[in-house]
Amino acid sequence: MTKIIQISDPHIVPHGQLAYGQVDTASALAECVETINRRLPDIGPIDMAIVTGDLTDFGTEEEYQRFRELMSPLAIPYRAVPGNHDDVSLMRACFSDEDWMPADGPINWISDFENLTLIGLDSSVPDMAHGHLVDDTLAFLKSALAARTGNPVIVALHHPPIMTGIEKMDIQNLRESRKLQSILSDHEHELRLICGHVHRNIVAHFGGAICQVAPGISHAVTMDLREGAANCLSKEPGGFMLHETRNGIVSHSIPVGRFPGPFLFYPDS
Repeated sequence: MTKIIQISDPHIVPHGQLAYGQVDTASALAECVETINRRLPDIGPIDMAIVTGDLTDFGTEEEYQRFRELMSPLAIPYRAVPGNHDDVSLMRACFSDEDWMPADGPINWISDFENLTLIGLDSSVPDMAHGHLVDDTLAFLKSALAARTGNPVIVALHHPPIMTGIEKMDIQNLRESRKLQSILSDHEHELRLICGHVHRNIVAHFGGAICQVAPGISHAVTMDLREGAANCLSKEPGGFMLHETRNGIVSHSIPVGRFPGPFLFYPDS
């Protein structure tokens, strides 16, 4: 059984700042790491964590260094893909010591486990909020899927290719996604698409696969489905996902923090 934790949208800012003037994202990431480490005896062993984009808020070297410092206590290895708030060149430089980081081009990578393959894709577009998969990335994905048959596959990218009903986010999601849909539809084995960007737990079908959007760890995009609604955040509880192979891929949403319990339902029985 393979188990992958998905952390999404940390949005780390420079020391002394709050994201959007509202959110202490550094404390939220530290609490997320603490929660994962504390829960490992209950949910582990975990093979790897993936951060599905927006590691930083402005894509600066200081933010990437702070991100790595905050992640350093994590008791499991992790990899990442960039989001629209990241700078690919700086991200590559700040992770140049990691063997999963490509030396150039899009930040795409593959990690094979005994009964699962995890594929990370770069959907970032320089200086733009929306996502796009360049031809090199689509070719990378097509080749990776063709070489892997039998085991389930998780494909991870930042921008969801689905419509969520949150208007201001839908215009920033993955564009020109028909080629991606075709590649996923052609894959004959189980495949899960995992994304971030919307900071909410959302599930939909895409290209014959389940598309799972993860919650943010520090704040959420406000749930407002009205046409013309403002682009807002809400300080909802943070969370992360656990994806595991259990006669197929099963996904769990786990809140960040400490909560009362566990309590026996029937302590006297």
